[in-house]
Amino acid sequence: MKPNEKRRIFGIDIDALDMAGTLEILEHWISTEHSSCRYVVTPNVDHVVKLEKDEGFRTAYSGASLVLADGKPVVLASRVLGLPLPGTVPGSDLVPALFAHFQTLNRPLSVFLLGAAPGVGLKAAERIQSSWSCVQIVGVLSPPLGFEHDLEECDRICEAVTKASPDVLVLGLGAPKQELWVSRFHTRLNAKVALCVGATIDFLAGEKSRAPKLMRTLGLEWLHRMASEPRRLVKRYIHDAYVFPRLLIYEVFKKI
Repeated sequence: MKPNEKRRIFGIDIDALDMAGTLEILEHWISTEHSSCRYVVTPNVDHVVKLEKDEGFRTAYSGASLVLADGKPVVLASRVLGLPLPGTVPGSDLVPALFAHFQTLNRPLSVFLLGAAPGVGLKAAERIQSSWSCVQIVGVLSPPLGFEHDLEECDRICEAVTKASPDVLVLGLGAPKQELWVSRFHTRLNAKVALCVGATIDFLAGEKSRAPKLMRTLGLEWLHRMASEPRRLVKRYIHDAYVFPRLLIYEVFKKI
């Protein structure tokens, strides 16, 4: 396949892809062998803010095989900077779109769910298999709190994923934990591709609700999420709303 066009903004190279182009690439990866697991990251405003000061997070991003814009502010910023991205490819949309794509192709797809609270992954697995008959859930694991600091626990997770040998590893550990972890261990994972997609397992299980379609279209999903989890998200979103415009202004002045 031809290399993707990229747009360098906020110090990261974002692939200029829409959903259809992303699905084409993932289908190709899943159909071919590779020496190690490729992984996909999906920057939103919070990621951009974290990337400014978190060197480990930036290193994890630099090792990703795809970097997909997850958030309309990132796409709008790309247009302001004269480096337009075709649109968003949110992780929470990408996973069900990938399942539906393989369902349309009438091809099997094996999936391992890693993340979310105990029991949530199993609930998600049931709902996935009832909605997309082509998808086979070959593993579900909810790691204990702080597992990323326990090498033996990380070894067990790698062994479980490798034994299951999934086409797709869905990582729902939250940022930047999921990106840091897969960057560290992707060479040990016998999976075709790993998708770092935050709360997607919770959405698939019905534990958390997506914003109404109109709010998502208008780029207001953040408002729905903040209202759903105010104690966890209000402080973060206020901080991001303060820092992100400053980062954009800095990017604009760099181009002058």
